[in-house]
Amino acid sequence: MPSLTDSPATTTAGTTAELPTADDVVTHTLLNCLLREVSGPERQTVVDDGHLLLRLPRRGVLLRVGLRRTSLIGAHRFSGPVSERAGAGWAVVDWRRLAEYTRDELSLRTGERNDEFLEQIASSHQAVTTALAHERPTGPTAAHAVPRTTPHPASRPASHLAAYLASEQSLLFGHRFHPTPKARTGDPRAWAAYAPETGAVFPLRHLAVRARFVTEESAAPWASAALDGQRVDVPDGYRLLPAHPWQYETLREHPLLRTASERGDVLDLGPGGRPFAATASVRTLYDGETFLKFSLNVRITNCLRKNSSYELSGAVALTHALTPALAELAERFPGSAVLREPAYRTLALPGPDGTPDRELFEGFGVIVREGLPRRLAPGATPLLAAAVADEYPVSAAHISRLLTDADPDTALDWWSTYLELLVPPVLAAYFDHGLVLEPHLQNVLVCVGADGRPAQVLFRDLEGTKLIPEHHTGTLAAVPAEVAGPMTYDAERGWDRVVYCLLVNHIAELLAALADLHPDAEAALWARVRDTLRSYADRSGCPPRLAALLAGVPLPAKANLLTRWDRKADREAGYVRLPSPLAEDILRDTPRSIR
Repeated sequence: MPSLTDSPATTTAGTTAELPTADDVVTHTLLNCLLREVSGPERQTVVDDGHLLLRLPRRGVLLRVGLRRTSLIGAHRFSGPVSERAGAGWAVVDWRRLAEYTRDELSLRTGERNDEFLEQIASSHQAVTTALAHERPTGPTAAHAVPRTTPHPASRPASHLAAYLASEQSLLFGHRFHPTPKARTGDPRAWAAYAPETGAVFPLRHLAVRARFVTEESAAPWASAALDGQRVDVPDGYRLLPAHPWQYETLREHPLLRTASERGDVLDLGPGGRPFAATASVRTLYDGETFLKFSLNVRITNCLRKNSSYELSGAVALTHALTPALAELAERFPGSAVLREPAYRTLALPGPDGTPDRELFEGFGVIVREGLPRRLAPGATPLLAAAVADEYPVSAAHISRLLTDADPDTALDWWSTYLELLVPPVLAAYFDHGLVLEPHLQNVLVCVGADGRPAQVLFRDLEGTKLIPEHHTGTLAAVPAEVAGPMTYDAERGWDRVVYCLLVNHIAELLAALADLHPDAEAALWARVRDTLRSYADRSGCPPRLAALLAGVPLPAKANLLTRWDRKADREAGYVRLPSPLAEDILRDTPRSIR
């Protein structure tokens, strides 16, 4: 197996000077959220003379920002600082002032206060600042793009890993339609040793736990072996429990854990074993063979990132339940696959009531996810879709590197190939199997061949995968209610989730990156999306929900700003509706600017 420490973990396609400042990142992200969820739906925006004008009606502020490019779906590209109307002129608004304006507008809109909102925006700004300050290699790497006539270096195994990790660790700015995309509790400087943005690679902390205090489930023998095989110095009668080093430091002084350590029921073996690299989700780590998804008692973006007890059992239950459906989908769509999560293991020290202490049970829970070698097509290089679609060319995975010097026709051909790999299996999973995949940009790997063309897509993260109850009555009846409930969406909510993740979060953002390369091709790129949906509809009898999508019904977009303001969990997030660019007459007649 290639060594993680021998491969460059992060790279940039340019110099730091080509990237935006943390101030601009935060102001542009807040504007994106206000445009999508507040001012846009209330018709308080207009594109005028190369600028977006956006009014906060309750706060009584008129804002302006330069535009690099407008978008048919409202995902505009901004340029430079944000200004506010001041008398007869304009005055620059820094990120703190814009955050305060946003807080004030939402408070007046909802009648509620959120005293942690500004602190979370500040945390995100500090994390972006830390990431930009971290030194990243700027020269060619094993993942660097090469002329299309030359075999891509990433087709070699060691380069596969370098290219993949570079893409996972390149997301310096995060979700551009989330108000706090890089917020994390804790000091970013302390986080640097474990953050993907700094290229973190580190050994796990290993505990040896007396067997009777371990709880685990496994749907595949190799999954348990992936945990057990990390060290050979585990005493008889004990099981190996790997822990994220940051989480271990958080929980090491827990009274029950201290007592168990003093009794010899839990042994701290220290750091060791193979090094693991931090991936984009922060808490999921990869060693080149197996992904391990840990709990972190840290709020990242919106939620506390821990593996709840129902998520531990749910991952294994879904892996069991989805076996027939995933096999059928793999046969119909050989260019796609889903990474299963067949095992978990955790610490089950009894509390005062005799049941496992919940804080330790969930805090030390680790889920085993299939590694890339189990599903990756031969010769393909996996790249995180979010890195391919990034607004800025931070890594060699960026679409501008995959399509270096490509003309519009070549870009459209690449796009059509990718859509045919991505879209049909997601729709078939929903319509034929009652399975809600969650193909947002951070849950999909774009696997390219030696020529940089899409060869395969891989879907991951069963936490976001849900079942439509009427399709899975037997499966849901066989698991406890507290596990079954979080595994389900009703058909309507499931469809909103599919359309949002597939079209708004994923396709629209990658399309935007392609349109940055070829601005005159935006309508043609959306036409290819429609063609792909139409082709699937023709083959499948065109279910009513798909017919409505093709007719141009508004698209659901997750309301990240309002969800964060209301302190809701992601599962409880609502949606705002965006004008669709998919109807034939819209593609033919809509001008290139909106609202």
